[in-house]
Amino acid sequence: MVGVIYTGLQKAPEGKTVSLEKMAEARVLVVGGGGREHAIVDALYRSPQVGKIFCAPGNAGIAQQAECVPIKDNDIDALLTFAKQYSIDLTVVGPEVPLSMGIVDAFTEEGLDIFGPSGEAALIEASKDFAKELMAKYGVPTASYRTFTDYGDALSYVKGQGSFPVVLKYDGLAAGKGVVIAENLEEADATLKDMLVEDAFGEGKVVIEEFLTGPEFSLMCFVAGDKVYPMEIAQDHKRAYEGDKGPNTGGMGAYSPVPLITDEDKEFAVHEIMEKVAAGMVSEGRPFYGVLYGGLMKTPAGVKVIEFNCRFGDPETEVVLPRLRSDIYDIFKAIARGEDPGEILWDGEQTLGFVLASKGYPGHYAKGFEITGLKEAAEDPDIIIYHMGTASKDEKILTGGGRVLMVVGKGGNLQEARDKASEAVGKITCGNLFHRSDIGWRVLGK
Repeated sequence: MVGVIYTGLQKAPEGKTVSLEKMAEARVLVVGGGGREHAIVDALYRSPQVGKIFCAPGNAGIAQQAECVPIKDNDIDALLTFAKQYSIDLTVVGPEVPLSMGIVDAFTEEGLDIFGPSGEAALIEASKDFAKELMAKYGVPTASYRTFTDYGDALSYVKGQGSFPVVLKYDGLAAGKGVVIAENLEEADATLKDMLVEDAFGEGKVVIEEFLTGPEFSLMCFVAGDKVYPMEIAQDHKRAYEGDKGPNTGGMGAYSPVPLITDEDKEFAVHEIMEKVAAGMVSEGRPFYGVLYGGLMKTPAGVKVIEFNCRFGDPETEVVLPRLRSDIYDIFKAIARGEDPGEILWDGEQTLGFVLASKGYPGHYAKGFEITGLKEAAEDPDIIIYHMGTASKDEKILTGGGRVLMVVGKGGNLQEARDKASEAVGKITCGNLFHRSDIGWRVLGK
């Protein structure tokens, strides 16, 4: 049995160890090592059915609740070998890369239960052009677009549009950084050169989209073929700096629910977007099993799709899963087997979280800075600290990635959740972190 000293997530008596192995029997492997995976591990840890959690590769925070395994999330052969060797009952895949590489197909061929879409179904994220064609075919509302492989043709098209901003999207996977909202021709030209001439993200295509306006929101759904089970909605903040300035990032904070989005908006999104797409994937011979993420916008013309992902969003997962009251192990197991997970229950509390990132992110940044104050920050039971990119050395927690921590507060309303999270952030000390202090301000009328 493995134990660790409490350092900021589970509520253990002072100086006591927290067991990572419980009396239950189910053994789960979580693939990935960021904040999203930490939130998944945390939700699984609350399940009375889960006895042992492994996480590959994990991080310093995940190690408080799971045994971290030094296997890269894209090393499918090693992950498969581990799952068989350690009699894993269920594998849950967090990141998009192993999903796109076909990890689900490899595990399924060996008769192992695994949560996530097949490689063919994961194309809905791996190719923005495929997703746009799917939406056009099945009548799903989205921005008008054209796809290009040639830099000259793409630049001529942008010039012919005659108005800015314009949205430029690299067709393939780009770790959340392959989207540029060009404000002028010079910026569009530079971006197209990066994507189509310099191959900044690899060889591929560029999707040029109409620029839409309105509040964005994220709707994640558990999907089993043509059956769709919506989660609570959330909103994240993509730009690096306050006031929605600076480059796009993987996300600098999020909150749930989203007051600007009505029940009618959500109902439309579920029936006219998520269910149509799920049914369309079945019709295309690519049935989807897992989490389908809809990045949506409430435009003056109604709710439209900005993007789809084939997995839990990050950082939205960190503010949505803390509100889940159903046993997530039951949900994962049912979806993995194509079964009905039953009614999924959520609490009425609200959540808001700040991402603490390394200075320089999403560009170049240094690692290895010590983080202190985590234990003090998590003394409030309504605070959860998810580790996104951390490492440990000599019993110290160090920065280990671009996005490092996400501090989430819970409360009866968003203001209360925000106040708690903000207070907790103030207790954390590190010489190389920054965060956006304006998360949630717009919806709170600041």
